[in-house]
Parts: sequence; C-alpha cells; structure tokens
Amino acid sequence: MQSGTAKSGHWVLEFEPEAPRKIDPLMGYTSSSDMKSQVRLTFATKEEAVAYAQKNGIAFRLEEAKAPKRRQVSYAENFRYDRKVPWTH
Repeated sequence: MQSGTAKSGHWVLEFEPEAPRKIDPLMGYTSSSDMKSQVRLTFATKEEAVAYAQKNGIAFRLEEAKAPKRRQVSYAENFRYDRKVPWTH
C-alpha cells in the first residue's frame, strides 16, 4: 500500500465531541447522539479557517501537520542481496 499526499494541503475544522460514543449492546455498533461530529469544513489556508472560527464564535485549536516519518524506498530494495531478512513469499 502506498500513502500519497493528495488532499493534504487543506485546513480542516472539526468539532470536539460533545457526548461520548455508545456501543449498541445487541449489534455492537458504535453510535453517538452528537450531530456536530459529522461536520467537517475544509479551507484552503490557515487564515481562512481562523477567520471563519472567529467570525462564528467557535473556540479553536490549531494543530500543525507533522512531517511523515518514512523514507523513500524503491521496490527493488525488496530483492537486494544484502538484506538482513531474505525476501520470500
């Protein structure tokens, strides 16, 4: 699986959960009575997101994106002769 960076340049406004999730005893589904948890607003820039939250009186917390902790590896690395663990099916 390869994780790309598509749609990662947006700022997202998500509401904090107001009520805890409940587990249905019969089916085991997880549900919530909090409708705001379904709302996700996206913005092109951080300034737009902050301006929207301030204009509508929404308390907010900014979380900067973290750099991914992965290195570029080619597919051919799977078949190198000096691997620590031999590649098998």
